[in-house]
Amino acid sequence: MPPMPLQRHVPNALSIARLAATPALAVCALLGAETAFTWILVPALITDVLDGFVARRFGLESEVGARLDSLADGLLFFGAVLGVWTFHREVITAHTPACVLMIGAWALESLVALLRYGRLSSFHTCASKAAGYLMALFIGTLFAWRFIPALFYLAVALSVTANAEELVLIWRLPGWGSNVRGLYWLHRRQPASRESSAS
Repeated sequence: MPPMPLQRHVPNALSIARLAATPALAVCALLGAETAFTWILVPALITDVLDGFVARRFGLESEVGARLDSLADGLLFFGAVLGVWTFHREVITAHTPACVLMIGAWALESLVALLRYGRLSSFHTCASKAAGYLMALFIGTLFAWRFIPALFYLAVALSVTANAEELVLIWRLPGWGSNVRGLYWLHRRQPASRESSAS
């Protein structure tokens, strides 16, 4: 059964809610209101999981949705980093190389995508989704409970790996595209494309 008109907007509404949460997070960080920051951040992180799941489960994926999701993810990431710097600065100062590597890899991928396509990549690869979920789990756990080193380093490693894969995808794909699952699926798709064109 095709989705109802209102249902079609659910994934984008979740992304917009995440966008709206970002300035609220910034205000809470500036005011030093960690409890309020946590109560806004955790639901925002949950919407990051929900919007993609809802879009895929009910066939509501779109180019606009992919771009909106990437923008919301990027801004929420900055909001979360601001919160970590404000309320848990010891995590950053004690693990500076890992933090710089993770943020640098993300920034490099974003810059290369902007130069290549004029927009963020929005590939939403399997690795980037897993990295996003793991980073959301780490940040949510940090604010709601405590710092878990193994979870932090696992999230950083997967995030850097995902950004490295996306850099290769940007090099391989001349045109912008959304929801590219990853290099493995790209390699599987290309031989099929060559066979169909040859026949």
